Amino acid sequence: MKYVSLAVLVIQNASLILVMRYTRTTKGDMYLATTAVVATEVIKLLTCLTVILVQSRFHLGTFFLFLYNSIIAEPIDTLKLSIPSLAYTIQNNLLYTAVSNLSAATFQVTYQLKILTTALFSVMMLRKTLSGVQWLSLVILFVGVAIVQIQPTDPDKQHTEIHTKDIEQNPYLGLIAVILSCLSSGFAGVYFEKILKGTSGSIWLRNIQLGLYGTLIGTIGMCLKDGEAVQKNGFFYGYTPLVWFVVCWQAFGGLLVAVVVKYADNILKGFATSAAIIISTICAVYLFGFQINLQFSCGAGLVIFAVYLYSRPKSQNSVIQPGANGTG
Repeated sequence: MKYVSLAVLVIQNASLILVMRYTRTTKGDMYLATTAVVATEVIKLLTCLTVILVQSRFHLGTFFLFLYNSIIAEPIDTLKLSIPSLAYTIQNNLLYTAVSNLSAATFQVTYQLKILTTALFSVMMLRKTLSGVQWLSLVILFVGVAIVQIQPTDPDKQHTEIHTKDIEQNPYLGLIAVILSCLSSGFAGVYFEKILKGTSGSIWLRNIQLGLYGTLIGTIGMCLKDGEAVQKNGFFYGYTPLVWFVVCWQAFGGLLVAVVVKYADNILKGFATSAAIIISTICAVYLFGFQINLQFSCGAGLVIFAVYLYSRPKSQNSVIQPGANGTG
């Protein structure tokens, strides 16, 4: 199962961004990112409801009683999930903005800043400890991403591709979107972990609660940003089989990874991330005309090295105890 988990993590990490990038740059009617976010939440919600129904042995009375007792009868507990749900919804919308303005390989490297934000939120909110090597790896990670991002232009020849539209990209907007997405991802992930550890609800129940809020928040955001466009062209305007793949893979991918990571240790997860960066870069060369230069290679190499260092087991002698304020 370790190697199956590894394969799933690599495929999920690499393929989602590549296909998402393709759908945001290919010729044809462009779908609205806000509708894709809502569709993803709905699919995730329906998937988790199906799992709970199966666990109830398809007994509808047991199924609805469980949902009532776990969600409606526990309003405070359910309300707690609104905070990470809002953060995840913001993150998912920002991902489309980032992928639309950065090449797949550059995004894949830069998005590893979520390791940094997650680590910092873990120290502050969960009072976790990081080893000296892990702190060093976070510094190397930041330097590697900075090297990739200070390139004068994004080395992606989108305008030379026959199958892609001549798009205007804003690398600075893409960078800001990635940073904000990493902050949202780090906070939401740590907050969600804190809730899971503090209560007895299963991950499927928690994802149902997240899905309910995510659908509601995503729909409000869609109406505010693209309400006129949706009313004029319809919710599924611009949807193609590849767009549906992105929507479903983003919904199922997160749940799938949540299930399989228990079979993979930190070293395997770090290897999966590194492999996904390499695969994304190679595929981007053929799909999008991405140019691998020395600066990108050095930056990406540092990021991969940092991921490896961070994933190594902590030495008991190198643990840094957080201070009284939880910042370490």
